Amino acid sequence: MGAYILRRLLLVIPTLIGIMVVNFVLVQFVPGGPVEQVLAKIEGEGDVLRGIAGGGDVRTSDQLAGGSGGGDERYVGARGLPKEFIAELERQFGFDKPPLERFLDMMWNYLRFDFGESYFRSISVVDLVIEKMPVSISLGLWSTLLAYLVSIPLGIRKAVRDGTPFDTWTSGAVIVGYAIPGFLFAIMLLVLFAGGSYWRIFPLRGLVSDNWEELSLIGKVTDYFWHITLPVIASTISGFATLTLLTKNSFLDEINKQYVLTARAKGLTERRVLYGHVFRNAMLIVIAGFPALFLAVLFGGGLLIEIIFSLDGLGRMGYEAALQRDYPIVFGTLYAFGLMGLVVGIVSDLMYVVVDPRIDFEKRVG
Repeated sequence: MGAYILRRLLLVIPTLIGIMVVNFVLVQFVPGGPVEQVLAKIEGEGDVLRGIAGGGDVRTSDQLAGGSGGGDERYVGARGLPKEFIAELERQFGFDKPPLERFLDMMWNYLRFDFGESYFRSISVVDLVIEKMPVSISLGLWSTLLAYLVSIPLGIRKAVRDGTPFDTWTSGAVIVGYAIPGFLFAIMLLVLFAGGSYWRIFPLRGLVSDNWEELSLIGKVTDYFWHITLPVIASTISGFATLTLLTKNSFLDEINKQYVLTARAKGLTERRVLYGHVFRNAMLIVIAGFPALFLAVLFGGGLLIEIIFSLDGLGRMGYEAALQRDYPIVFGTLYAFGLMGLVVGIVSDLMYVVVDPRIDFEKRVG
């Protein structure tokens, strides 16, 4: 098993480098980089000041920037700006170096977990991620736990009563839940339960109340769960369907095996057969997939939910960073979360061995 883990860890290196290379190359062809963002802001300020000046002293954005003529044809909006100003912007953002040198410097810093500082927020990427992490962890952790708490008992029940009206109706409900987009379900929850048009049971936005610091310990816990209820339900609705059907199919596959018939022939109760023999084998895939599912919920599906419920998490941070071309945030989070995803893949394989020691990846590889 040690050799298998070592091989997987060694594969992480070229995989992660490949991810970074592909995204770095793509970014070089995307217009509207950080230099263009600053120039657009200068252009916008020039338009505002020109409007304030009215019909008297009409000044162009070029004159407001302090230059006439010159500029750099590589950047939209650079006309009339001093070349020294453009060069200083490039130096600040690191664009005075060739792309290969910038990439190598970036990877060297990332190997030391030095992710730099945001271009536009004057805060380090690590501090920014730590600041946004509680929201995303809350959504990811509780959504995953809720999905397992609902899906596993429901999937077992459906397997035991396969083909009955209960199985048919619950399958219909699961499919409908899976077909509804998470963001649409979130809007429906707001309309129904957050004072949209019907009941005002849950808060409309935020992770905690404004007076959270003044509450007692029990009050803080209650307030936290009061705020997180609707976002967690909205995040879970599409995920529990797949898990439910996976649990049902796993149980059906195990129930029809010979060892189950033998256990029943020995006079064991149906509950003992299901939970003493079938459960461990049937839950192998479901339990082993927990780390990957948690990571997918944590980083994969939070953007729209965070926007709808006004939650400031990692999804929203990544979206805003992409719009602003804040490359330290974009590449720093890509590197960190890509590394986490690859490591979680290895952890998922180890979970198979923990759940069922009969599995030996060394023999499979050999």
